[in-house]
Amino acid sequence: MNIEKTIQNLEKHNFKAYFVKDKIRLFSLLDQLLKPEVSIGCGDSMTLETLGVYEYLRSGEYIFYDKYKKNLSTEDKRALYVKNFSADVFFSSANAITEDGKIFNIDGNGSRVAPIIYGPKKVIIICGKNKIVADEKAAYKRARNIAAPLDAKRLGKKTPCAITDECVDCQASDRICNSFVLLSGQFVKDRINIIIVDEDLGY
Repeated sequence: MNIEKTIQNLEKHNFKAYFVKDKIRLFSLLDQLLKPEVSIGCGDSMTLETLGVYEYLRSGEYIFYDKYKKNLSTEDKRALYVKNFSADVFFSSANAITEDGKIFNIDGNGSRVAPIIYGPKKVIIICGKNKIVADEKAAYKRARNIAAPLDAKRLGKKTPCAITDECVDCQASDRICNSFVLLSGQFVKDRINIIIVDEDLGY
């Protein structure tokens, strides 16, 4: 794992990349990146949950489209997902970051990867150093055989990987590996910001 090389290559692809040592420095950076009253959407992420990012957004002077509010119906959540496209900022994590500067994600219904690709004015992707892999092949392998089985198990999905901890490219109705998205660059320089934290986080 070469963090410095990864950051350099991310920036070559028009991404803005940061490396922070811990949670305190992460929130200090977020204070700089976010302005009061901006609208903020988010994707599902154990990394953001573990770091306390959702609580940070709830307690700040932001318009937070909080998908974790109690008693949200399926239609309520869909409305939030649609609003994410017009948010000023969208928060997510990544399943893998390659050393040559690419971002890889798997998604079930697309509500996480779609706003990363297009819509919000700024995207902030936060991930632990454990998400850094050598190349696209390693990113695909990590997402399918580490991230997806753990997430399927967490969500209580009835998929083979939730039992065997290994992807078999199933056709289960609960399958969460439906969208495979590799970001190799972007037109708008620095729209997507990647913050790598010097910890092992999430799946």
